Amino acid sequence: MSDPLATEAKTLFKSIRIVLAVSGVIALIAGLVLLVWPVKSAVIVTGIFASYLVIAGLVYIGLGIFSRVKGGWARVGHIVLGLVYIIAGVIAFANLGAAAATLALVVVIFIGISWIVDGVVALSLLGQDGSRVWTLLYALLSIVAGIVVLFSPLYAAAVLWLVLGISLVVLGIVQIVRAITLGKDAKGFVASVQADTAV
Repeated sequence: MSDPLATEAKTLFKSIRIVLAVSGVIALIAGLVLLVWPVKSAVIVTGIFASYLVIAGLVYIGLGIFSRVKGGWARVGHIVLGLVYIIAGVIAFANLGAAAATLALVVVIFIGISWIVDGVVALSLLGQDGSRVWTLLYALLSIVAGIVVLFSPLYAAAVLWLVLGISLVVLGIVQIVRAITLGKDAKGFVASVQADTAV
């Protein structure tokens, strides 16, 4: 007669293994696609983002038209925002290649600016932090990295895409290995559960 707790533990571990394996395979495939076809994958990501803009625009327009609770200006604002989203999505769909490059540049420029701001904030906290040397080093590296990114955004975008692809491949492989090794851990766990319940 099988122990219900041990059966439940086996089922739980099997579910976890499946989730880990599937997410690992998806991450691995996505990483390989980014590395092998960087331009096509950037265009696909931009297409997904453009689709999101159109759908979000339709939702905002629907909120503006059908909402009875909101006031007149809020409804008009939702409709205008929805139209802006739809126009942006249509423009992106009209030329996905240019939209992908623009999106990459905007993201990289945002990252560069945020690194500079982060470095300045770290410098402003220099007197309050216990480790002044590490804070100063972090602040200077952050500011320099932000400036480098702002002066070479295309190169930074390419490197960012490459790092993203490599990271996804590595994470995918690690997830798959975790799924395989989790089964070995599960057998020991189930055996200990069965031993505990037998006592």
